[in-house]
Order: sequence, then C-alpha cells, then structure tokens
Amino acid sequence: MFLKALTLRDVPRVLSIAGTDPTGGAGIQADLKSIAALGGYGMAVVTSLVAQNTRGVRSIHTPPAQFLAEQLEAVSDDVTIDAVKIGMLGDTATIAVVREWLHRIQPPLVVLDPVMVATSGDRLLAAAAETALRELVGEVDLVTPNLPELAVLVGEPVAADWPAALNQARKLSAASGTVVLVKGGHLSAESSPDALVDATGQLGSASGVGGVVEFVSPRVATRNTHGTGCSLSSAVATVMARTGDWVGAVRQAKGWLQDALIHADELQVGQGNGPINHFHHLWARAQTLQSGQDGNTS
Repeated sequence: MFLKALTLRDVPRVLSIAGTDPTGGAGIQADLKSIAALGGYGMAVVTSLVAQNTRGVRSIHTPPAQFLAEQLEAVSDDVTIDAVKIGMLGDTATIAVVREWLHRIQPPLVVLDPVMVATSGDRLLAAAAETALRELVGEVDLVTPNLPELAVLVGEPVAADWPAALNQARKLSAASGTVVLVKGGHLSAESSPDALVDATGQLGSASGVGGVVEFVSPRVATRNTHGTGCSLSSAVATVMARTGDWVGAVRQAKGWLQDALIHADELQVGQGNGPINHFHHLWARAQTLQSGQDGNTS
C-alpha cells in the first residue's frame, strides 16, 4: 500500500484500535500513553477486553463485531483522523470489520502491530485468523512484527539470527507491498536491532543498502518490557503523522523507547514483566521545575 498524501500536524490525531490491559502497560492503555508522550492526541477503539496483568493473560472477552463497527463509526463520523495504529484484533470477524472500515474511510496513515502472542507467552490471535491478518498487512503503510510474528506472517520458522530476520522481512515486504519495521528484541545479542525494510522502493532515497535502514540500541538490563511493541508502533505512527519521514520517525520513537526502558524499573508496577516508563522525560522535567521552585527563596 502506497502512503497517501499526509497533511502534517503539530498535534496529530491518532486512533488506536486494539485490546485492553487493566494494568496499563500494554494495549490501548500503552498506545494512549505513547501517543501523548510523542506529542499526539490519542483516541481509542476497543477490539477485546483482556483480563491480564504483568504475569499473564487470564481471559479475553470480545464484544460483538457490530459494536466494534459502531465505535469506529462514532470516531470517524466526528473526528478527522491523521493516523491509525492497529494492535490486537483477535479473530477473523474483528479483522473483517476493521478492514471494511479502512477501505471506506481511507485514513492517510495506517501502522499495524500484528499482535499474536503477549510478552507472557499467552496467545492473543486465533489460529484461524492468521490468513486474514496476512491479507491485512498488504493494506497498511507499515507493519511492525517481532521475530515470532514475522515468522508466522511469512510461514517459516522463527529466524535464528539477524540476517535471517532481515531476509524474512524482505520477503514480507515484497509479497505485501508494505514497508516492514522488523524488531530484533527476541535475539540474545548485547544490542537490540530493529530495521526498516522496504522491498518496494517506497522509501526512495531514504532506503539504505538493499532497502534496509538499521537502528541499533544497547540492550537494557530490565525485565520490565511489557507493552514495548504496542508502544513503539504507536510512537512511530504519531511522529510520522507529524513529520512525514519514516526513518526519522523510527529514530525518534526508538530513542524515546530506549529511555523508557532505562527508567522502567523506577515504576515498580506488578510482580511479573512490568511496563516501560512512558512519561519518563515529562516527569523528569516536572521534577526539575519543582526543584527550581522549591529552591526559589525570593
């Protein structure tokens, strides 16, 4: 899918279509935090109600597909949408509703995080829906799989190393006509690589060698990584809607996410894989301002 003309905005209106997380670290809750942290106005349409915490998923309730359609219509009938981030879709009926809405509304920018399995290992996508999700990939502007998700989308075993992951991403981009942001966080290397992979020429002169632009960050020693995929894709969608530059959007979102991971342990939320610290930079600034006020004796 070729990116439609964007009307860039200082404060883009970004819609998240995803499931919930009552503990606030993933899903729609993480999306709204990420959108706000990167300077956007966040909106949310719920696909699934997920009873989960930092230790795992307990149950999933999927509202009727008609109610999902009504939520989508309620937003698009009233608000101009600058970007859409799609997360957990859950089943074939949900994917069909979202796909029909996308065809009709034609939002200018769509980022798909193909959520299949939670950080805890719990499955979030029905096996029967995998084909429908593969078809949806070809109708968005950017897809952001981790290595297990990428393997499912190309129908191959999980990549054992980074070169194999890049090869799978090239296959997915070529087959779907969509730019791929492949995430290498599942690898065991000291660094955490990500890459924009474009086998279609959509990135133009921004593409690196072989249509690949890599972004490498030092791996952060924390188990608090709950919601990193949701958060990164929402952040990229928000920055892209403001700048119109995929490479710059990923670079800015990655830098923010790195700091959010570095400061994740400060939150002390939950007993399992806790959330990242979405507002680390805003809180640090607030504390600095507060310290300055407290020290003002005039």
